[in-house]
Amino acid sequence: MIVLGIETTCDETAAAVVERAASGGGKILSNVILSQIGEHAAFGGVVPEIAARAHVEALDHIIAKAMSEAGKSFTDLDGIAAAGGPGLIGGVITGLTTAKAIALVTGKPLVAINHLEAHALTARLTDNIPFPYCLFLASGGHTQVVAVRGVGDYMRIGTTQDDAIGEAFDKTAKLLGLGYPGGPQVEKEATRGDGKRFALPRPMQHRKDADFSFSGLKTRCGWKRSASRRSPIRTFRICAPHSRRLSSMSCSTGCAPVYVCSARNTARPRRWSRPAASPPIWKSARFYTGSPSRSAPNWSRRRSNYAPTMAP
Repeated sequence: MIVLGIETTCDETAAAVVERAASGGGKILSNVILSQIGEHAAFGGVVPEIAARAHVEALDHIIAKAMSEAGKSFTDLDGIAAAGGPGLIGGVITGLTTAKAIALVTGKPLVAINHLEAHALTARLTDNIPFPYCLFLASGGHTQVVAVRGVGDYMRIGTTQDDAIGEAFDKTAKLLGLGYPGGPQVEKEATRGDGKRFALPRPMQHRKDADFSFSGLKTRCGWKRSASRRSPIRTFRICAPHSRRLSSMSCSTGCAPVYVCSARNTARPRRWSRPAASPPIWKSARFYTGSPSRSAPNWSRRRSNYAPTMAP
């Protein structure tokens, strides 16, 4: 059985041709990936609209190249598979629409694939790991510990309560003003530092479940960086304890295999400042119900005159 797979859930456009032998083993005939790092670098992160447009422009060429490298034609395929989520909706729609068009023209069956399930089953494709096994799924948007008992049979043992591990790397890099993408930059700086220089938190370590929490670690790094403006601290001195703590938190579960989809984010340093307090919503011009002849409400009047109006 030969299947064309399409992946457009985030900022990478990818297509692969996979062959499954009669014995059940899989073989990757081709795997073509186009990264969009250049398109998003100026914005310090993935912009969904830009990602979707980039998928539209590149997907046809990526599919053609994957088919060429595999030495197969569309008539040789037994099916079309495309990631149906979770992911950025613009990219998901682009990939599914393209897959539907190919399936319609060739008369081949179409299968929408759950993005996370694909991660969970990759170990069987690449390493032929038998069921059951424990999976530690770590990416830019997800951090989970899952018991994989069979195809379609999964039990989530633990998950993040706030940020994903990749998100913690990305946001920390942005707080520290590192280059794009953020995760590899944090790891690079960490190799130059001392992992014991700062005492960073390890939340939820006394709980009996296998859940994670990374937002406090990210916030503490931001505080250390803010304090360093008065007493300068080299960036790598903060990165080393950060990476050491993340590694200890994620590896303590003892689960394998581990898949890490690291970092995107951040182009240049930005100074953080607390935003000014917003006026009460009843003072917003959007909810002003006074005379339409006035361009702005008179706040000296009674509050009841400017009560919010609810849209039908």
